[in-house]
Order: sequence, then structure tokens, then C-alpha cells
Amino acid sequence: MWCGADRLGHGVRIVDDIEVREGEPPRLGRLAAWVRDSRIPLEMCPTSNVHTGAATSLAEHPIGLLTALRFRVTVNTDNRLMSGCTMTSEMYDLAETFGYGWDTLRWFTVNAMKSAFIGFDERLALIEDVIKPGYDALSR
Repeated sequence: MWCGADRLGHGVRIVDDIEVREGEPPRLGRLAAWVRDSRIPLEMCPTSNVHTGAATSLAEHPIGLLTALRFRVTVNTDNRLMSGCTMTSEMYDLAETFGYGWDTLRWFTVNAMKSAFIGFDERLALIEDVIKPGYDALSR
């Protein structure tokens, strides 16, 4: 299967291809498995998704499941002015809602940089020289 996607904006709908049953591990369909295995970034915009009805609430947002299943999730703001959010508020709200600590917020940030449209060497340098030391300083 070849889709050629570099990333999926508003990737919340990938959950439509994930079967969740009580007491059983989630079962990924072909597309969801391919997206996860191919490390295709899913651009999550939690506040916007709640405002547009793509998620009924932040607590019900698919980012919780997708993060637990280790999809390459990134956190984004989408429409900052319409939704009245910032990257800080998005990360704060996720931490409050899902109990995420610095390690998960760092993981989201590294995922975003791994998925940036810049050269590999520049991405790696920003991850190793800026992002990781920055989060390490916060974690002390």
C-alpha cells in the first residue's frame, strides 16, 4: 500500500480504524497499523478538535489512545485565534487531563521535530542540542 503521506493533519479519524473492546487490547486495522508502523506523524489539535466536534471532550480525545499505542503523535494549535489556545495551553491541558508528565510532553515535542520539514541534520541538532536539554532542565 502506498499513500505517500508525509504527515496527517487532523489525524484524529485514524481511530475509526482501531477497534477497542472492553478487557481486550485495541486492534488496529490495516490503515491504522500502516500509519503507526510507517511512523506517519498525526497532527493533533485537541482544543480545535473539541470545538469542531471531532472529539466530544478533551478527556475523550483520541490523543490518549493514540499516545498509548505509540503512534507518532504531535500536538498543534490549528486555529489559535478561533480556539483561543497556545502551545502552552494545549500541553498544559493534556498534562492536566491525561496526567502526562515532562517525559510525555518531551515525546510529543521530539515527535514534532522528527516530523519537521527541514533536513535530517538540522532536526537532529535541534532535538539533541535544544529540545532534550530544555526538557531535562525542566525535569530537575
